[in-house]
Amino acid sequence: MEEKIKRMIEKNPLAFATIDKSGKPYVIAVADVKIISEDRILIGDNYMGKTLENLKNSPNVSLVVWDKHEKGYKIQGTAEYFSDGEWVEKAKEIHKSYPAKGAIVIEINEVRMC
Repeated sequence: MEEKIKRMIEKNPLAFATIDKSGKPYVIAVADVKIISEDRILIGDNYMGKTLENLKNSPNVSLVVWDKHEKGYKIQGTAEYFSDGEWVEKAKEIHKSYPAKGAIVIEINEVRMC
């Protein structure tokens, strides 16, 4: 992943979409997102009831990030939820203003300009 995309992801809010049981998309805004490797993103669980319910149904997710100066990017991936362990501790480190109750690690399958 290009350095400018990494910076954009870590410095801007993102739209985070999941799919419910009936196949309908559900979108929330997330911030305090961390790139943890070339193909993985960490997001803390801060009161994500419906999103977590949807992840149990389907791990397929989509993120969109943009800023005022550059074009945006759509990120497709698969998500895994962690309720304890290393990823939760890392999520607590980056989420200073809200308590991270868990962590979502997204394995990136595709990054596309939008």
